[in-house]
Amino acid sequence: MTLAEDIGPERGGDDPLAAEYVLGVLDADERQIASRRIDAETDFARLVDGWEVNFSPLAAAYPEIEPPTSVKPAIDRRLFASTASMTTPVQPRGLWSSLAFWRGLAAAAVAALAIYIAVPLLNPPVEQPQARLVASLAAEGSDVKYLAVYDAAHHEVGLSHVSGERAAGKDFELWMIEGKNPPVSMGVIPAGATAHIIVSPAARQKLAQGAVLAVSLEPSGGSPTGQPTGPVVAAGDLKSI
Repeated sequence: MTLAEDIGPERGGDDPLAAEYVLGVLDADERQIASRRIDAETDFARLVDGWEVNFSPLAAAYPEIEPPTSVKPAIDRRLFASTASMTTPVQPRGLWSSLAFWRGLAAAAVAALAIYIAVPLLNPPVEQPQARLVASLAAEGSDVKYLAVYDAAHHEVGLSHVSGERAAGKDFELWMIEGKNPPVSMGVIPAGATAHIIVSPAARQKLAQGAVLAVSLEPSGGSPTGQPTGPVVAAGDLKSI
């Protein structure tokens, strides 16, 4: 039996659901259900608030991006040039009483707001061509849970520790599983609420295409064999955000 077959089904629960809601990876129906639960269930709302705080360190490396200065003038030219061509010149009217002017101004404001929100997502820097991937790591019969985010631009996996503690003299080790190939170690997971693991060049393309991440319990310092020697305590598939 391979490690991928041994990990079993991913364990559910409100913690991963709240985290996936904050990350925006739920489908429309699941997100609507979660939104209703936030309004109706105080405990679930607190979980969502907690995950927003937990994920904030992962976003610290991403500054806000201002829209290019050429965008607004281009919108103005398209909107107001079109408006001007439709205006009848026979009876000139004041600018402030022009219905076309106010409609154009409102359309420009909406368009500018949409661009301000969308540009960081639709026009990322050249060095960030790949989307981030997320995985909820859990396993049947284990209380160990992690949320993992693979950041292709910075070549690292960010981990948020949800629950479960390592035993004395033991470490958690992160593995990548691609199909039926042997697991590849990505390193020992540092203790703490959040951690970052640098991804080797050989593993980047495999992660970008989607893979299984797994966490095993190993002797202090990691597996001495290069393969998992202890039980797999959490695992999950990487999904596009």
